[in-house]
Amino acid sequence: MSIPKGTRLGAYEIGALIGAGGMGEVYRAHDTKLERDVAIKVLPEAFARDPERVARFKREAKLLASLNHPNIAAIYDLEEDKGRHFLVMELVEGETLADHVRRGPVEMADALRIASQIAEALEHAHEKTVIHRDLKPANVKVTPEGKVKVLDFGLAKAFAAAPEIGGDPGNSPTLSAMPTLPGVILGTAAYMSPEQARGKIVDKRTDIWALGCVLFELLTGKQTFRGEDVTEILASVVKSEPDWAALPVNMPHGIRVLLRRCLEKDRTRRFHAAADVLLYIEETLATPAPASTAPARRSWKAALAWGLGSLALAALTGIAVWQLRPEPTPQLVSRTIILLPPDRLLGGTADPMLALSPDGTQLAYTASGGAARQIYLRAMDSQQARPIAGTEGAIHPFFSPDGQWIGFFAGGKLKKISVTGGASLTLSDSPTERGASWGMDGTIVFAPRNTSPLFKVSAAGGTPQELTQLKQGESSHRWPQFLPDGRALLFAIQYGATAAETSSDIASIRLDTGEQKVLIRGGTSPKYVPTGHLVYYRAGTIMAVAFDLERLEVQGTPSPVVENVMATTNTTDGAQFSFSNAGTIVYVEGAGQAGALLSLVWVDRNGKEVPLTTPPKSYIRPRFSPDGRQLAFEIAGAKTDIWIFDLVRETLTPLTFTGDRQQVGWTADGTRVVFESLPQGGKFNLYWRPSDGSSPEEILATNEYGFSAPSVSPDGKWLAYHEVNPKTNRNILVLPLDGERKPKPLLHEPYGESAPAFSPDGRWLAYVSDESGQIEVYVRPFPSLDGKWRISMEGGTAPRWNPNGRELFYRIGNKMMAVEVTTQPSFTPAKPKVVFEGTYEPDPGGGRPNYDVSPDGQRFLMMKPAEQQAVALTQINVVLNWFAELKRRVPVTSDK
Repeated sequence: MSIPKGTRLGAYEIGALIGAGGMGEVYRAHDTKLERDVAIKVLPEAFARDPERVARFKREAKLLASLNHPNIAAIYDLEEDKGRHFLVMELVEGETLADHVRRGPVEMADALRIASQIAEALEHAHEKTVIHRDLKPANVKVTPEGKVKVLDFGLAKAFAAAPEIGGDPGNSPTLSAMPTLPGVILGTAAYMSPEQARGKIVDKRTDIWALGCVLFELLTGKQTFRGEDVTEILASVVKSEPDWAALPVNMPHGIRVLLRRCLEKDRTRRFHAAADVLLYIEETLATPAPASTAPARRSWKAALAWGLGSLALAALTGIAVWQLRPEPTPQLVSRTIILLPPDRLLGGTADPMLALSPDGTQLAYTASGGAARQIYLRAMDSQQARPIAGTEGAIHPFFSPDGQWIGFFAGGKLKKISVTGGASLTLSDSPTERGASWGMDGTIVFAPRNTSPLFKVSAAGGTPQELTQLKQGESSHRWPQFLPDGRALLFAIQYGATAAETSSDIASIRLDTGEQKVLIRGGTSPKYVPTGHLVYYRAGTIMAVAFDLERLEVQGTPSPVVENVMATTNTTDGAQFSFSNAGTIVYVEGAGQAGALLSLVWVDRNGKEVPLTTPPKSYIRPRFSPDGRQLAFEIAGAKTDIWIFDLVRETLTPLTFTGDRQQVGWTADGTRVVFESLPQGGKFNLYWRPSDGSSPEEILATNEYGFSAPSVSPDGKWLAYHEVNPKTNRNILVLPLDGERKPKPLLHEPYGESAPAFSPDGRWLAYVSDESGQIEVYVRPFPSLDGKWRISMEGGTAPRWNPNGRELFYRIGNKMMAVEVTTQPSFTPAKPKVVFEGTYEPDPGGGRPNYDVSPDGQRFLMMKPAEQQAVALTQINVVLNWFAELKRRVPVTSDK
């Protein structure tokens, strides 16, 4: 029942009713003590009769009253009079956004200004740990002076019938109010985040979603998600996409990206903070374009005090920032983000994943999706990227100077392919590449191995020629880049006999004289910028210093220019960034550590995940002990070592401490772990050590080409592995574990064979080969090899046997595949079938499995990017006109 005008509630004289809803009625009132007008929200009687809810509401109200921000309607007090509980709030004059939208879409500049102020309010509240939970146009007002005010902050939780406990839709803060507060859900369903609609515990990202809904509605005049009833609306929120075609046709691409980032159903891929939204809007508005502003359509528009004025309007009504056409006047720096589709992750993190064409019009990147990792090509004025057939398994893309070809590495080869498609062409062997650069004269300089100097080869193919020579103490030369005149190179020198001792410097070499010198101590991935700078990577940061191109000398002190840039994983010592000669830089955010942060998860045959208790780390190649009680794996970083996780006691213990151990496997009896060292003086050592660390490690064998993917036969007599020989490609060998321990070639054919895996009875050997022209899984009898069966049908890698011996698993892209096999009277494989599909850490190359199968064959131990890593691998950061920022931050002075 409404309260008559003139009624006194404590010190407040009630005026006109100005609003009503499921959370109560709102009246204009006059504070007779402080002589000011206020808003009074009288709480529903059903609420007031519940002492527990009232007590909790009082606690919440105290926190809400602490919010003090010009874009948040303040809560002054919570009082009671004659059995009525009411909130005393700031009286905000003006119309709600819902009122404005009823008249049609809001002009773009105004919509963004409003969204910016809402984001400021959210940022302040989130810092105080307050989540709105019910942000919608009806809860936002614009005052006659143009000030945006967000109303009812946090009241959805304060009104909830029960505290959040998660798991049940009835525990959603807004949904829980429905039984006793009819109408609450009807007004809020269209703005709920998917996790809120499902009744999950929410965090500040639910407000980011709602902000996206509000902005979409302002720009289109339509609700983002619609339906005839609450059920249909919530279903739309969870399953449907917004009508992106309804957005204004002249809207900058950056704002479309902003909306997609806000309205990402997977909250790990959504903007994580309101500050990110605010910064994104500001930087988009700060990018000028030819001014062509439309006349005002609303009287209230003139009151919007927009700090950027005509600059903002010009930016919003001109050409989208993605056009990348030469402008008569310099553009300001603009930042945006390219979001990958939900089923796609940047892949090949051990090597550079990005390449911008020299003119800045094309972006190539490696990613894993429904198929195997391959190169995707995206025109920078397009929203779509297309996969390039023939680049399966590719790493480290790089462009030809004219942008018509993409070089890359795959299957231990240096290759190239036209940007228009077609067959890829093999140029040279390159077993463990560490970078390449394509010169104007048609020469490609590359590092074919992780322990080699630089070589050069014609872009038409041919015999590689050694270009540099390793000096005493240098372990490799890598990450070359041609300088503009083609007469000199930048590259990185890596030092250290072990990974634990590794360091690198930036150097140059004149190709005509062979003169070589160190330019910078401590850095990698050097690149020359047309602004007269040398940029390079160090500890998560892109550094820059002025550079004399004629003298090949740095000038001044290096300065940081881009921070929080992802390093390549493992020990490749590279970085995830690229730039064009047109001034654009692209990069992937992430820690400057050598290793992606991953979480270990169980995945059953239905694809259901259960996380392990291990903390996120840079895990590589997990392997179960034969009894299934322990896991052995590498943990990468500045040092790479072998660790043991006890699945029963849930303890994580290091087995090695030297910082250069990798390629783990178990002996048949589970008492020892086998592993190799990273190159030491050009040699690899194969070791084993008791899994309990009770005695020191013992060297089993030494070679030049490594002991990858070790697999021990069930009888404990043989260890199979593959080596990467630059002359003969990948070959599978076996090492007798008894007697002389002299390696014996097993599969030594012209194509590459790798990733051997003994069957549980030791009679069969699964492996990977590219003999068909693409990587497939095969099985042969051991040791006779007098037969061969192809297991996969459309590509496959990373074979692992079911411990029962009647099933063989492998991966293709995001799919886990299974093939049932019978061995009597002969070996017979069935047709492959999909077990489950999901975005998990891809295999590290060479067919080596990055997963394992539980002893009962019913679960799979997979690795997935930790939340912060997962977000990083779904987006590419883009800075347009970055050269302008670089010149401002690191001025170049000429002494000529």
